[in-house]
Amino acid sequence: MSKKKNSERTEPIDQEKLGNKTYLAELKKLHIELVKLQEWVVHAGKKVVIVFEGRDTAGKGGTIKAITERVSPRIFRVVALPAPNDREKSQMYVQRYLPHLPAAGEVVIFDRSWYNRAGVERVMGFTDEKTVKHFLEILPMVENAIVSSGVILLKYWLDVSPEEQTKRLQARIDDGRKMWKLTPMDLKSYTRWADYTAARDDMFKYTHSDWAPWIVAQSDDKKRARLNIISDILERIPYEDVPRQKIRLPKRETDAEHTPSVHAVEHVTERF
Repeated sequence: MSKKKNSERTEPIDQEKLGNKTYLAELKKLHIELVKLQEWVVHAGKKVVIVFEGRDTAGKGGTIKAITERVSPRIFRVVALPAPNDREKSQMYVQRYLPHLPAAGEVVIFDRSWYNRAGVERVMGFTDEKTVKHFLEILPMVENAIVSSGVILLKYWLDVSPEEQTKRLQARIDDGRKMWKLTPMDLKSYTRWADYTAARDDMFKYTHSDWAPWIVAQSDDKKRARLNIISDILERIPYEDVPRQKIRLPKRETDAEHTPSVHAVEHVTERF
């Protein structure tokens, strides 16, 4: 895959959504590259952190699933922390995230992160403005320390339009497969679009840095967004092909006495 420098792109507003056939074909190519990235991370002892933030329904979960479905969960770890308990509330805010940072040979993906303080906690009134401002002022130094320790840190913001967010939230109400995704907090947050916009812009102002820049992805077309984000990750991380030996299947034993008997067990009823 080309390692050309990433350039700023503007998606046409009326761009036709990507078809499933094209999406799957391109995703397969990217999955091959992600496996190469995985082998390089392990071989070179690299440490990678990928942060995903964005409004509700922006497509963070689907993007993370697209990234991780063909790589090892022991190397690509997904971290999605619940609300803090009483003990964690008394700690330094980023403290509970630090134990999840990667060791050599690991990629850690944060499905929401320490930026909760700058987003949902701020907008929904779970913390005061003075605390938020202090947090935003010191966070670039914290991220500088993380990067200085050898971590490759990528931060993605998935941007969704108000019309598309409404469509996706309504789908969660109407589709029994998706209703578990809809929380009371989603409904409260839905009414605060302008407040979330202001919080996002303030977060960008304070925490977009040379060592940890924010990377915005338009996600009204979820399939296109996934491909663009994975491509961007592969362009920003300078991975290389790791030499591997040619693999051949060994000869299989055919002795009948080694064949297990399944007559005494139950079987799934074949309904289809």
